[in-house]
Amino acid sequence: MMPTRTFVLASILALGLTPFYPLLAAKHSLNGFADAYRVKLGPAAGDLLYFVAQPQDVAPDSALIVLHGYPRDAGKTLAAAVKAAQLAGQTGQTLLVVPLFPVSDAQSGHCHSPGVPQAQAGDALWSCSSWIEGGLDNRGKTSSFAALDRLVAELKVKWPRIRWVTVAGFSAGAQFVQHYVGFANPPPGIKLRYVISDPGSWLYFDRRRPQPVIKGRPVDWRDCGSTRGCTFDWVEVNSDACPNVNRWKYGIEQIPPFLAQKTESMRERYASADITYMAGEKDTGDAAGSFYKILDKSCAAQAQGPYRLQRAIAYAAYDRRFIAPHAKRDLAIVPDCAHDVSCVFPSHVGRQALFNKNAD
Repeated sequence: MMPTRTFVLASILALGLTPFYPLLAAKHSLNGFADAYRVKLGPAAGDLLYFVAQPQDVAPDSALIVLHGYPRDAGKTLAAAVKAAQLAGQTGQTLLVVPLFPVSDAQSGHCHSPGVPQAQAGDALWSCSSWIEGGLDNRGKTSSFAALDRLVAELKVKWPRIRWVTVAGFSAGAQFVQHYVGFANPPPGIKLRYVISDPGSWLYFDRRRPQPVIKGRPVDWRDCGSTRGCTFDWVEVNSDACPNVNRWKYGIEQIPPFLAQKTESMRERYASADITYMAGEKDTGDAAGSFYKILDKSCAAQAQGPYRLQRAIAYAAYDRRFIAPHAKRDLAIVPDCAHDVSCVFPSHVGRQALFNKNAD
């Protein structure tokens, strides 16, 4: 399918890019920045819109799919990936892609970013939050996880030399990616890897939750500002006091039946996956750059820690202890970045994570 049309993108110049492609400066248009495509999600399902940055190698061997956040800031997220690719020298080898999960006009006022197109007739629709945890579209025909599977398959058809696909998310997009790992179903010939950056909450695979300690003594979470700041005791949480603490999306109880994946298989797939964790060094506390006002403060989320950085530090420790000790997955902390994809992705740490090679 050829590109359908281009849409206005207000965020691209705000990142301070020196583009390697021409931009229409007057309107900050996607014309000359990205092509818009649609992929059909199934016989009775709607379409998924996605954008591919230009220019593209005629035969790329890898793709980077980035997932937007809750406000569906696809333009800002793709622009951050483009800047990272420029700095890493990957613009000619790696296809840069961002899907846009459409919502209804009634919903869009709650999760809309400037320059993001409204849903069109025939689009599959989700709510502002249902796509984040693999929810079904409004027709009940396809989950957001299946939609991403379909997109990966479509990229393989259009660019058949692609063998590696990195799926990277930031904030709510990172929640999507972390939950998607155990359900991913790529086509033959595709190897997936994942980058999970600054999610507001995490998927735990059992009832254990972290309690920070230093030298065996309980400490305040604020003392856990780095991967070496503290260790953790692991305590089974009381679901009577917090009913959702072990339920999907925070845990593996009450997983939606349409996801149709046995819990053990999901955990095994997660343990064997190629995963990188990242978090901004300043994505903590209640300063403006941490966007604390929109952070999930439910009891289920608070059981994982008070802030995104601390939750990420604790989850990486949980992974090393209980999920995949053999993988020794650590958390890469990005210096001087708060909750900002345009800081995290193009950083030195971000480039290494996103491209896994030739970061500089």
